Amino acid sequence: MIYFILIMCFFGSIVLTPLVKKLAFKVGATDKPNKRKVHQKIMPRMGGLAIYISFLIGALLVNPDKAYHYPILLGSLIIIITGVLDDIYNLNAKIKFIAQTAAAVLVVVWGGVQVEFINLPFGGQLQFGFLDVPITILWIVGITNAINLIDGLDGLAAGVSSIALFTITGMAMIMGNGYVIALSSIVLASTLGFLFFNFYPAKIFMGDTGALFLGYIIAVMSLLGFKNVTLISFVIPVIILGVPISDTFFAIIRRLINKQPLSAPDKSHLHHCLINIGFTHRQTVIIIYAMATFFGLVAVIFSQAKVWGGILLIAIMLLIIELFVEKIGLVGKNYKPILKFINDLRYTTEKDKT
Repeated sequence: MIYFILIMCFFGSIVLTPLVKKLAFKVGATDKPNKRKVHQKIMPRMGGLAIYISFLIGALLVNPDKAYHYPILLGSLIIIITGVLDDIYNLNAKIKFIAQTAAAVLVVVWGGVQVEFINLPFGGQLQFGFLDVPITILWIVGITNAINLIDGLDGLAAGVSSIALFTITGMAMIMGNGYVIALSSIVLASTLGFLFFNFYPAKIFMGDTGALFLGYIIAVMSLLGFKNVTLISFVIPVIILGVPISDTFFAIIRRLINKQPLSAPDKSHLHHCLINIGFTHRQTVIIIYAMATFFGLVAVIFSQAKVWGGILLIAIMLLIIELFVEKIGLVGKNYKPILKFINDLRYTTEKDKT
């Protein structure tokens, strides 16, 4: 049954996307070129509606006996309505934030999806107490916006989300979580169908409709897959979402350093930096796909590692991320503390030799 649903969602997305494209032009959901955009012509957006409709059909057919199933679907409806309106009318950031929070509250309060505690690696539990609800809401809203931030190149957000969903599905198989397997694979199939029209050169953008929905569903699925587990396991969804989380984190650092508002748009995100140092549009997307795959593989290895092995793996991964960030200038051209230290050390060594 599930295989039939996945095939239907995949081809359903392929059939629906051209129809949504026509609808986007009709209602004015278009993206016009400007100095921050990479594309050079008016493009239809709102393509995420095709992903959502395909997903919704599959999710209703699955209909599992879970208390949080319909709250999740209702929350996704709030997100989709917000995304569609934003793609047409360019909503105020505060309105979008309120809608995202409302969707998250619905899932947490009505659906009961909460991270109440984590088991510590050396024994005992860390209880969140009254912070469990705000922490869970913060995670959902944060990841929802993180996916939206990387939606800057053809096929980028859809591809990175697909890799994250594939990893979450694989991890759910290891943990035996049937619900996460079903829903994540349904979203994955729907997104892959849309990618036929969204990969470079794109015929349609997913818009906020797609980026917000994918961010929301990935946030919820990762919570369901890893809530109330060990501290080590709690890190796994963070690793899986390494690309959007890293880009968001360093965007915040960059804006704090430059004394800009956190919501201020700029042209210094990961994909912008890679293009600025000479990579083509297609090469940049493939490089970021490779990075997302790297994070996914690290998450799988990390899940099988012992405590100290996991800590060592995280340390190495963070060092690689920092070196990469400094090399491409993600925070700023002058932000190179480790590279500067290495160069100074090399200079001192060479000086001592002479």
